[in-house]
Amino acid sequence: MTGKRAQGAAAEIVARLRAAGHHAYFVGGCVRDLLLEREPEDYDVATSAPPDLVLTLFEKTFAVGAHFGVVLVCSNAPGDEEIVTEVATFRSDGAYSDGRRPDAVRFSTSPEEDVKRRDFTINGMMLDPEVLATTGRARDAVLDFVGGMKDLNAGLIRAIGDPGERFAEDKLRMLRGVRFAARFAFDLELATAGAIQELSPAVSQVSRERVREELTRMLTEGQARRAFELLDVTGLLAQVLPEVTKMKGVAQPPQYHPEGDVWMHTLLLLDGLPAGCPAALAWAALLHDVGKPATFRIAPDRIRFDGHVEIGLRIAAEICRRLRFPNHETEQILLLIANHMRFGEVRKMKESTLKRFFRLPHFDQHLALHRLDCLSSHGSLDLYDFARQRFETLPQEQVRPTLLLTGKDLIEAGYLPGPQFTQMLTMAEDAQLEGAVHTRDQALAVIRDRWPQP
Repeated sequence: MTGKRAQGAAAEIVARLRAAGHHAYFVGGCVRDLLLEREPEDYDVATSAPPDLVLTLFEKTFAVGAHFGVVLVCSNAPGDEEIVTEVATFRSDGAYSDGRRPDAVRFSTSPEEDVKRRDFTINGMMLDPEVLATTGRARDAVLDFVGGMKDLNAGLIRAIGDPGERFAEDKLRMLRGVRFAARFAFDLELATAGAIQELSPAVSQVSRERVREELTRMLTEGQARRAFELLDVTGLLAQVLPEVTKMKGVAQPPQYHPEGDVWMHTLLLLDGLPAGCPAALAWAALLHDVGKPATFRIAPDRIRFDGHVEIGLRIAAEICRRLRFPNHETEQILLLIANHMRFGEVRKMKESTLKRFFRLPHFDQHLALHRLDCLSSHGSLDLYDFARQRFETLPQEQVRPTLLLTGKDLIEAGYLPGPQFTQMLTMAEDAQLEGAVHTRDQALAVIRDRWPQP
């Protein structure tokens, strides 16, 4: 229903703009998605109306980029969630000195002039919502000045006009082109791919936050393997994640990894990531073995990667810092990497250790990463099934029981506060998690046995 409401809100905006004597159409990704029979995430409107008129024509608006002709129009019926539609005035752009935004824009009344400044042909089509409402067929309602329909039918991502110029205007478009090709299982058109390869070093000029956002979308849209294969062949991967390219050609012990080298193993994990998966899980799948290239050695018995988790944590932490991840996402990514090898001991863990393992934040993500890791290597899910069954059946009051002892109890029992309190309370809690004690007095007896009172 949300998509239909968003479409209806955008159609009303178009109707009001036209009633005021201006051209107005749906534009961009929503048109592409309607033609592909996908539900658009949102709807954008392009119009010949200048931004100052748009601001006055609607009751609730925000001039988020009036200098560039962009106004947000808010629509909502009583009791409904507010819908925000981006309305942009037709324009042509001047030079892009910063490689992101035009230095100056010239507003226009020509829809054809407007679309020629956009990134890719499949995103450069407009659509008449009145015709769509009348015929019910999106293809009958399209205005296509750039050959977008032809490329959509052929499954091609093609830059509008000269690809070198389009990518020089905004270097992020190179990453977006890869993402669209992966998302729709399209190919990069030859000249477009060539321009990306040639200009790939310029992606370093893009803000790290924007790079992170694009990579996260690639990882979580359900086509992560395809996206990273394209990043690799276009040269972008070596620019944005050189640590990941080092996985290529790093052999693994075939008895555990019949799939091949670390890069192939990682691609298989990415292939298993479903659309909409948590970003932290996706990044951990990409980086869980990032420490292997630095720790590779051939031992007498087999290939080994001693300490690859610890080295990988340092590398992953640097990547998260460089790409300016929020702290909470960095913490979860690093937790997933730090613990991904612990499943090998899950059957041998003491009950207290296992329950503490289950207390890790978002333990379902740890399970998911381990499952992907197994399916992308030896294929055995025995340890995964054991851990999942125990995790799902253990009552929470046994995993996180109300503590039998606190520091106050120790003081009342005659102990002086000090660093040993942490050890004492941990020992008491372990005994409780093991089911060895059930009362406060029993827990105190365990403490007194180890730490007799002076």
